[in-house]
Amino acid sequence: MKARFTPALFAHAEAVLGQLLRFDYPADAVVSRYFREHRQLGHADRAFVAETVFAVLRRGRSLEARCAGKLSDRRRLLVALAVTRGWSQRELAPVLKASEEEWLAAAKAMPEANLPPAVRCDLPDWLYERLAAQFGAEEVLALAGALNQPAPLDLRVNTLKSSREEVLARFAADGIAAMPGPLSPIAVRLRDKPALAKHPLFIEGAVEVQDEGSQLLGFLLEPKRGEMVVDFCAGAGGKTLLLGALMRNTGRLYAYDVSDRRLANLKPRLARSGLSNVHPARIEHERDTKIKRLAGKADRVLVDAPCSGLGTLRRNPDLKWRQDEASVLELTGKQAAILDAAATLVRPGGRLVYATCSLLGAENDEIVAAFLAKHPDFALSPAEAILARQGIACSGDMLRLLPNRHNTDGFFAAALDRKI
Repeated sequence: MKARFTPALFAHAEAVLGQLLRFDYPADAVVSRYFREHRQLGHADRAFVAETVFAVLRRGRSLEARCAGKLSDRRRLLVALAVTRGWSQRELAPVLKASEEEWLAAAKAMPEANLPPAVRCDLPDWLYERLAAQFGAEEVLALAGALNQPAPLDLRVNTLKSSREEVLARFAADGIAAMPGPLSPIAVRLRDKPALAKHPLFIEGAVEVQDEGSQLLGFLLEPKRGEMVVDFCAGAGGKTLLLGALMRNTGRLYAYDVSDRRLANLKPRLARSGLSNVHPARIEHERDTKIKRLAGKADRVLVDAPCSGLGTLRRNPDLKWRQDEASVLELTGKQAAILDAAATLVRPGGRLVYATCSLLGAENDEIVAAFLAKHPDFALSPAEAILARQGIACSGDMLRLLPNRHNTDGFFAAALDRKI
């Protein structure tokens, strides 16, 4: 159902955008808080507000360039609706002033090819330069184009409670358009974004929201029944729940994180999942005594490291304006320290998977190369072979997912096996 476009609805979008552009808090948190404070907004109204303000965050540089000069939040929204969402002046009539019609027509008519590459890609200069050095200018243009689109809604089927076929049949019966994910054998992709939290499949724990690319990290770790497995940076537990299901609810699965709040978010998800082999625990830092007790005992350890998040710009477009080269440098120091600490848990013959949702080589290949140089008792195990054993097509020694090639978030992962 489409929202009815009114001056009042536009005013809500303008209010949210004003808060977002201060960049005091993550965009999704700002939007969620606003909706909690304005419960009168229906599902369609919320979708309009969120999609419109996120369009401004995604396309900020090119929209400003089209409008030469400082833009008010009102004008940012108008040009976003006209350019990124293709609205006509007739559709904008409820809020468009006569004095703005000529300005908006000129902004919409500007050829995109006239814009400098970084502006055309809607990336800060430093990030464009890094990505162009890695991928080449042509690939970055395609990559940025994909990053500037909204992400689809992907679900992971909880195989302890259902199968992908059963989930797809249930959605079809309920009139919800869904299809199998092309990469993960337990992924379902929805065509639209229904109010999923009220659907019985979600309430019963048969499905969880999880990007299809994120699901492949669990298959790369390849946990087995009865093993001891550690999710070293568990966060809110999306990958923890996947690992527990892959282990068929056997063995012991430790979910570590430094944040009480994130682990608290895991609890309701854990209750829905039906898993009983998960042991969440807060740690102070990567050298916590809880970790030392497991030294050399774990069969598998997943390190989904804190990172810049630049692979998730489809969902979190504000990150490209919140991160800079200094913050990336600080993160790489943390990533190396966390990976070193996690490695101490792995038994001989066990596996360590290092993963990020970053696009930058500094957070990915360079961290892995430095680790292997420092730890000759570990070796890179080809991702292609590991995933092929599970019926998943992937090329290369390391997992590299890009939104323009795979229609997932940007992910990197390396499987590092400890020699016997």
